[in-house]
Amino acid sequence: MTLTKDIIQTTVNVQSEYGHLNAVLLHRPGIEIERMTPSNAAEALYSDILSKHIVDKEYASFSGVFEKWCKVFYVEDLLTLMMEEDDIRQRLVMKSCLADHCEHLEDWLLQLPSAELAKYLIEGVPYHGDTDPIQFQKEHFSLKPLYNLFFTRDASSSLYNEVLINSMSFPVRERETLIFRAIFDQIFHANTICAKEQLSSARTEGGDVQVAGPDLLCIGQGIRTNTKGIVYLAEKFARERDNFRILTQELPHHPDSFIHLDMVHTFLGAHQVMVYQPMIEKTGVFAGKATTLITCDHGKTSTKEYPNMLEGLKACGMEVEPIFCGGYENWYQDREQWHSGANFFALDDGKIIGYERNVYTIEALDHAGFEVLDADDVCSGKVNMHDYKKFVVAFKASELPRAGGGARCMTMPINRD
Repeated sequence: MTLTKDIIQTTVNVQSEYGHLNAVLLHRPGIEIERMTPSNAAEALYSDILSKHIVDKEYASFSGVFEKWCKVFYVEDLLTLMMEEDDIRQRLVMKSCLADHCEHLEDWLLQLPSAELAKYLIEGVPYHGDTDPIQFQKEHFSLKPLYNLFFTRDASSSLYNEVLINSMSFPVRERETLIFRAIFDQIFHANTICAKEQLSSARTEGGDVQVAGPDLLCIGQGIRTNTKGIVYLAEKFARERDNFRILTQELPHHPDSFIHLDMVHTFLGAHQVMVYQPMIEKTGVFAGKATTLITCDHGKTSTKEYPNMLEGLKACGMEVEPIFCGGYENWYQDREQWHSGANFFALDDGKIIGYERNVYTIEALDHAGFEVLDADDVCSGKVNMHDYKKFVVAFKASELPRAGGGARCMTMPINRD
């Protein structure tokens, strides 16, 4: 395997959600998103189908901002690189076919050139003509497309100097973890861990896991990440560290816009967070949803309830100012949360990126002192992000938000200062 200088010099190190970003893993949405139809969208975990030619333009603006800021690695490029190694190729093809019950494709896939094989592993392999026509009409693919792969946050999470390979809650996303584990094992030589390997029913997903600081995680507990997954992480850090804390927030199971913690809470920096106000006030669907601090102190674990996440963070020594998704009107809060108005990604402390379409959220950031930068101006070189101490890069998107995620969902940070 030929390693470039950028890969050799990149190690996994993420001590917070807001340290200066040095390297990130992205995936350009490919043909796989066009392989959804109204009949299989729900199975693919989508509530709608996407238009790729619009997505391409929107994603180019999004990824172009990162290319102006740090090292950017793309999943398909790294997967193609790995497929040059016979042993990695054989293992990944075997596991992929086993997961989708299409072992008959193994020999054919292994004969393909590396770039073509990488594409099939992502975009899927259609059924052949001799397939049962009823089965073909229902599913169309022997090896299923990875419809959600551009949400690189979910299948793996950088936790300090390790990578948590997440235990996905739905089978349609399980093969994503095979690719991410191979990338972090074989290319970045990171230590990878997985809750499911300790307890088969444990579940974690990256949208629920936030690195608040060197000894503090914030984790959402809902339809994607369960209690057993959180217990796995608590026990792991209790064994390894004298002091560690996990602040958990219970999430509603419905509607789908609340599937992960980062849909209602993201760090904008060390002292500011973007939040959905009803979560803090425990109203509406958040009424009765618990906020619990798990403390691991020299091998002993205890729990304590707090009124909300702001109070829990304060108890951990983090006083943060909330900025409300959608501003201060309930009507706009609900509308903009639905399209990932709380889902921001920090390039650095107080330097963030998110959807321009959430106008009341962007307005709230403007009032809080964030300079509003246009992503297209950043990409063209008209605006230099490094000239600003505090900013939000707003990128235009109408199609991407319909996939059910935002800027944080679409990023997997590898290294931060």
